[in-house]
Amino acid sequence: MRSTFFKKTSLIICVKDEAFTIGSVIRAGKAEVNEVLIVDGHSTDRTRQIARKEGAQVVLDAGLGKGEAIRRGIKKARGEILVFMDGDGSHEAKDIPELIRPIQEEQADLVLASRGKGGSDELHGNFEKMMRLIGSSVITLIINLRFNQTLTDSQNGFRAIKKNTAEELSLRENNFSIEQEMIMKALKKNCRIVEIPSHEYARQAGKSHINLLSMSWDYLWCLLKNIL
Repeated sequence: MRSTFFKKTSLIICVKDEAFTIGSVIRAGKAEVNEVLIVDGHSTDRTRQIARKEGAQVVLDAGLGKGEAIRRGIKKARGEILVFMDGDGSHEAKDIPELIRPIQEEQADLVLASRGKGGSDELHGNFEKMMRLIGSSVITLIINLRFNQTLTDSQNGFRAIKKNTAEELSLRENNFSIEQEMIMKALKKNCRIVEIPSHEYARQAGKSHINLLSMSWDYLWCLLKNIL
């Protein structure tokens, strides 16, 4: 049963070739929000058709990456609160009420779903996952030291933010580093950031779109540009 909302909430899911999971993700998500918006990265499978069948609004991104897709979602969404969630089944839609609660209660401008507090199946088990965990931890530590914070997860894409706050951040990254850019720019504007525990599950099908080797330099460059 859908919760009572004080502010309209939009769920934004940026996807590419997630036909296996997108239907169940939308069904779980729309029980918790007022609007589901799919920003599709020109999928070659049935992702868009399935999303429309499940009642989601679907728009195409410009093919530049997740960051551009997020900016497009911010522009297109009609809610006062925006929730971002992956389309691979790794996030818990039932955590959305807790994710938006601090914003509804005017206690936060940006709320992060923390894998540091809730655990993750994607950051343990092999060398690549270990390197992702180390890299994410180092970036989070630097952000904490620079802005006097105690955050535990700066990279998780599962988060909620006020739409007007998101619009004021002038986000520019075109790839996955937009998530750390969002945090640093929010902190520079003295936005209130809160974390809630949320478990990340292993993706249910397919492979991650993150190329760790090439993306590591993008994460570092984004950090250097925004840390000062």
